[in-house]
Amino acid sequence: MTGLNILYVEDDVRLAEEVSRMMAAEGNRLSWTASGEEGLKRAAAEPFDVVILDRMLPDLSGIEIVARLRDSGVAAPVLMLSALGRAENRIEGLDAGVDDYMAKPFDPPELIARVRALHRRAAGMAHSAVILFGDFECHVKARTAHRQGRHIPLSPKEFKLFRYFMENAGEVVTREMLLRNVWNLSFDPQTNVIDVSVGRLRRKLEEGFETPALETIWGTGYRLVAA
Repeated sequence: MTGLNILYVEDDVRLAEEVSRMMAAEGNRLSWTASGEEGLKRAAAEPFDVVILDRMLPDLSGIEIVARLRDSGVAAPVLMLSALGRAENRIEGLDAGVDDYMAKPFDPPELIARVRALHRRAAGMAHSAVILFGDFECHVKARTAHRQGRHIPLSPKEFKLFRYFMENAGEVVTREMLLRNVWNLSFDPQTNVIDVSVGRLRRKLEEGFETPALETIWGTGYRLVAA
C-alpha cells in the first residue's frame, strides 16, 4: 500500500493521530481534517486514492458527505468508520455510496488491509471505463447507466447494483453474492432490502422499453439479460 494519497475526516484528535502514524508507517500520505465541510471540499477538489470518513461529525454527517460526493461524480473509494455498527447502520451507509464500513473500535491492521483492498479494487477497474452488454452501458468513472443510448438516472446504491450486474452480465447472481459484493455484508440481515433494491432497479431499466432487463431465477437470484 505504498504511496497512497489518503484523506481522513475525523473529529477525534487522538484517534486521528493514531491512524496518521499508522498510515505514515506504511509509506502513505494522509491529509487529516476534523471538519466535515472541509473534508467535503477537499474530497471534491483533490484526487485522493481513498477517503476514510467518520460517520458522526459535529458539522456535517458522513452520510451526507458521501451522498453529496457521489451526486457530484466523485468516485474515490470511501471507507466509513462509525460507532454505529448494526446492520441497518451499515446498510444506510452503503446505500449512500460508501464502499466499505467498519465499526469502532477497530483493529488497526484490519483498517490497513481494507484501505489496501479498496485501492486495489478501484485500480483494477480503472481500465474498464465503460462496460457494455447488449443494449446496456455502464460508465464506471462517470457512474452513469444507459440503455439504447438513453441515460437512466440511478441512486448511488442502484448504480453499484447495476455495475455488479454488468460485471456479471448473463450469469446468475445470487443473493449471497449481492450481500457480499454490493452491501459488503457477510451475513443476511433478514430484511427484504435486496428484493426492494433489485425491484427498483428493474423498473428503471425496463421503463419505456419492450424487452426485460433483469430475470428472476426463483430460489437462486437474478440475471441481467441482453435484448
